[in-house]
Amino acid sequence: MDKPRRAILGAAAALVAASPLAKAQGRGRAGEAPPLAASPQEKRVLEVIADVGGNQRYLSVPEEDGRLLRILAESLGAKQVVEIGTSTGYSGLWLLLALAKTGGRLTTYELDAGRYEAAKRNFERAGLGKHVVQVLGDAHEEVKKLKEPIDLLFLDADKEGYVDYLARLRPLVRPGGLIVAHNMASPPADPAYLRAITTDPALETVFLNMQSAGVGVTLKKR
Repeated sequence: MDKPRRAILGAAAALVAASPLAKAQGRGRAGEAPPLAASPQEKRVLEVIADVGGNQRYLSVPEEDGRLLRILAESLGAKQVVEIGTSTGYSGLWLLLALAKTGGRLTTYELDAGRYEAAKRNFERAGLGKHVVQVLGDAHEEVKKLKEPIDLLFLDADKEGYVDYLARLRPLVRPGGLIVAHNMASPPADPAYLRAITTDPALETVFLNMQSAGVGVTLKKR
């Protein structure tokens, strides 16, 4: 089994443990026990994540989805991660936990200037600014400038735009790379995007955490 498939299955197992059924069986939800820091740097980042999650608006993902992103990126050994929809940086901070370990870089796009600035402050507070390239503007246009291969693409912006982002960026996603899309359950996913990721034999998709916002994890096959 190759590394991307192991990453997906490992993340799926983590989310099974977080399900209501698992809670009823005494294992608890993943979000109830905070993640444990393995280093002073990780402790600093987790403290910023906790502050953003508890005190700031416009969170892009719930904690369990943020932890999933970290698991996927670190399992891949990702060097190049692209995020469409920075918001205030909450999901980006989870990705950066992985990229600080892999030596990778996050390129993240945001249309709103206020959220862009809030994210910048949060990344700097976490001490991870050197791992981030922030882009302010319309991602549909700005991503045309990307040239480097992508290990993990995370979509969490205008839901009707997912098909366009997929068309523009899929050629850059390396074989064995992942395309992760948020809000596959709530709000309802764009049917055109669902068709694109489930009817193409060159892609393999699983859906996780569908009892909440929902995450689609798509493997670009080798």
